[in-house]
Order: sequence, then structure tokens, then C-alpha cells
Amino acid sequence: MQKFATLLLLAACSGTANAADISVTSKVDTVTVFLSGAQVMRLAKVKLDKGDHTITIVDVPASAIPGSIRVEGNATGKLDIASVDTRRTYLTRQDAQASGQERKSLEDQIEALRDQKAAADAQISAAETQRTLIANLAQLPTRPAPATSGGLGEDWQRILSLIAQGSSEASRALIEAQGKVRALERQIEDLEKKLSLLAPAKTEQTEVKVHVEAASPLEADLIVRYQIESASWAPLYDARLNTGSKTAPATLELVRRASISQRSGEDWPDVQIELSTARPSGGASAPQLQTQTVDFEPEPGPVPVAKAKRAMARDRSEADGMAMEMPAEIVAAAPAPQTEPIEEQHAEITVAPFEATFAVSGRVTIAGTGEAKRVVLTTETAEPQLFARTVPKADPKAYVYARLSFAKGTPLLPGQVYLFRDGTFVGTGSIPLLSPGESHDLGFGIDDQIKVRHAVVEERRGETGLITSSRTDVRNYRVTIKNMHERPIQLEMIDQVPVALNQDIKVDYTGKSQPTKTNLDDKRGLMSFEAKFEPDEEKVFEYGYRIAWPAAKGIVYGQ
Repeated sequence: MQKFATLLLLAACSGTANAADISVTSKVDTVTVFLSGAQVMRLAKVKLDKGDHTITIVDVPASAIPGSIRVEGNATGKLDIASVDTRRTYLTRQDAQASGQERKSLEDQIEALRDQKAAADAQISAAETQRTLIANLAQLPTRPAPATSGGLGEDWQRILSLIAQGSSEASRALIEAQGKVRALERQIEDLEKKLSLLAPAKTEQTEVKVHVEAASPLEADLIVRYQIESASWAPLYDARLNTGSKTAPATLELVRRASISQRSGEDWPDVQIELSTARPSGGASAPQLQTQTVDFEPEPGPVPVAKAKRAMARDRSEADGMAMEMPAEIVAAAPAPQTEPIEEQHAEITVAPFEATFAVSGRVTIAGTGEAKRVVLTTETAEPQLFARTVPKADPKAYVYARLSFAKGTPLLPGQVYLFRDGTFVGTGSIPLLSPGESHDLGFGIDDQIKVRHAVVEERRGETGLITSSRTDVRNYRVTIKNMHERPIQLEMIDQVPVALNQDIKVDYTGKSQPTKTNLDDKRGLMSFEAKFEPDEEKVFEYGYRIAWPAAKGIVYGQ
């Protein structure tokens, strides 16, 4: 009986010893970056004895959304997760000791410099005292001799020489001491600035406590998943147009890239990156509408001038566009014999009914400071429809255009595109959201082989009518276009006629040339003339408009 009790006690002690608190570190392995936000997967390895344990993962960043943290994994034996707790903590940085040593060194240097400054201040005080005494001695020859002097007969010439020498030495010592003080003050100021830049050696982190129960001694690979908000990726494109020749067709290569950035508070070194078109933070359900009413508007009151100016400034600010980013550099490799072209690795695409995911090839490192990392996703090649476009009213030049259209693949997300024509960078543009099969026109710079001349043939104002007079404004234009290419070219010329905003204003189109399309892109008044030009062919377009309105009123042209 006593032996059985001893065994029970040993078993109880053994069970108590198995329970432990274990602190482990993890590393970022895979990150799925959304258009806004990211999901991070960290890996941690741990060895456990049989029993209950609390595993503390200490290196999850503070930017992790608490409600998104999940823990799972694999183990060599049965391991149950009882609960997962999270809390914010402050951890000492790894450079805390080095930072403390640097602060101590700076403080010692400042103290030594202040001691030197105090000695220099004492030198200045002594030199000033010496100058005062010498100045008093210099006044002795001008004072009457005391009655009790008894005719001592001082050698004033020698005394004055000593006074001059002492005054010069005192002045020199004063200047040197003052210069030394200024130099010491500058050194102290510089060291104090360095001292103020040393931040406290603590950083905020998220602590994850995983309470587990192991049925036997085992090894476990824990996976911690969480989402952060301070990450994103944006699509970028390279559009490389080869204009071809008289016998070779034009080709357009579209390289799809991604610019990835994050400010999670930690770097992502050597991680596997996936890019998703999903928007997990974009809202889960459609908005709800409330009852809308209509009533008579209140009587308008005077608007303060300052308030009106602020409203106009706000409208102008909202109308401003963002400046396009220029590419950092264009790298050209010199040709060499027996070489192969360097090819960029492409991402693997997974298309789901509601999103697409790009698995970036290889592993990359992304800094946590917001610096952009650019990667290649896909490359697609097509034979575009080339044409020229000109707007002679605004610019008498023709521009090369390529109609971009891909029948298959994933949608093209809105983004900036860098444009290359026959290997030369010609500028930047933008691509809107394009589903497979939709087309978009990209401009690739000026076409010097198409000559455009724009002339105003007639510009006349007058009055008509006998009983009720009206005023008229007549404008007529002539545009001459010549194709100097060795091959035919399709050309589109765009212009406009005014649109009346009042029924008393009549606008009539005039001219020999009739537009191919009117109200272009659903914009009233815009029209286009389309024609095919053979090599060395020249065509003339003549068109205009006539506006009539009551003579008692005036008109104004606006945008």
C-alpha cells in the first residue's frame, strides 16, 4: 500500500513537471498582399513534453489586427489547442544595450567638454582681470605724485614698456580662451543633438499565448496567421510597341508588374509573396439607403466671402490629379557574342470566380518602411490595330495609337503604364479597368511621318433679319493631312462644335466634310473624321458651324 502511494506521488510530480511556459520566436514565411491590406503567415517550431503548456509567441507586430489572429499547425503526436490569447506588450529592442552604451559614451564626452569649457571661462576671467590691472597701471604717469613719495624717481619709460607688453599678452590670452570656448560650445551642442536622437529602447509588439495539451512528447510546427492594414500592391504595366514595317505586322507586348509596399513595423525577409485582387477591407455588404424626402428649398441667405473662397479652394484641390511617377531608369545591355536574353520570372495565376491570385516566383524581401518592391507578374503579346489620331484645333500633330485588347486571361486592373515604341521610352499613360475582350487605345508619341495643317478659312460675325434681327457667328476650317509612310495608315481626326445651352441659340453644322461619329465618347459636340490614307496620299477636310441668337442678347463660349 505504501509503495502504491509512492507511485501515485511520483506520477503527480511528473505531471506537474510537464506543464511549462515556453517562449518561442517565429519568422515570416508567406504573405498574401491584397489591394489594401495583407495576410501574414509566420512559422514557429517547438518541442513539448507530455502535458499542458503555454506557448508564448513574442514577435508578432503591433499592427496585427487582433480579431484576425489564428493559430494552427502540424505535430508529430496528438496536440490540442485549448485557447489563444493576445495582448499588446512592450519589448526591449535587441539594440538596447548598444544604445545604452552609446548614450553613456556621449554623456561622458559632454561632461569632459563642459569641464574644459569651465577652465576656458576661468582663463577668460583671469585675462580680463589682468587687462583691468594693466589699464590702471597705465594711468599712473598722469596722476600727481603723492606727497610722501620722497622723490622715488621711477623709470616710467621701462614701466610703460612693461605695461604695453603685459596688455598685449593679456589680450592674446583672452582671444585664445574665447575661441576655445566657442569651439567647445559647438562640440557640446552636436553631442547633445546626437543624444536626443537616441530613442527609448522599447517597441510595441503583439504577444500571442497558445494554451495546448500534448498527449505525448512531440515536436510541433505552429502557423500563426493574421492580417494587417498597412500593406498594399498596385498594378503597373510596360507596353512595348513594335511598329513593324511594310511587310511585318505590328506587335504589342504588355508586361504586367506589381508595386508592393508595407509599413507593418517589421521587414519581410526572404518570403513567398502572393498578390490577390480581393478586397477584404472593402466592406462585406452593400450599403443601406434611408428614406429620401423632397421639400421647398429655404430662402437663400448671404454667403460669407471667406466661406465661399474656402469652398472654391476645396473644389480646386479635389479636381487636381496625381502626378504620374516616372520610371527610375532604363537599362540597356550591350550586345555580346554567344549570349542569351535575360528573362524575367513570371508569376503563377490562380483565377477564382470572384478574384485572381498571382504567386510571385521565388522569394523576395520587402522592407517595412514603405519602400516599393516591383515584381513581374505576366507577359502577354498581341497584334494591335495601329492608327493615328490628331486634334488639330489644339495641336497640329499626329500621334501613334495602338488598340489594346486581350480576349483571355484575368482583368487588367487600373494602373500606370510605361510606354515604349520600337525600344525607346516615349512617356507614361494609364490603363482603366478592362475585362477580357474590352479594348483600350494607348498613345505612343508623335508620328513625324504624318503632316497636319490647320487653317481658319472664315471667321465672321454679323446681324440678319428685317423685323426681328439676330446675330450670327460663322466659323469655317480647313485641315490638310498627308501620309508620308510607306504603308497605309488609318487616321482619326477629332474636333468639336459648340453646344447650345439655351433654346434661343441655334447651332448649325456647315462644311463639305461630314463627321464619321458625333457625340464622341458620349460628349456632346465632339466629332471625329476617320479615313484610310494610302502612302503619300493627302486629304482635305472642310467643316465649320454657324451660330444664331437674338440680337438683344450676348453669348459667351465656355467649356
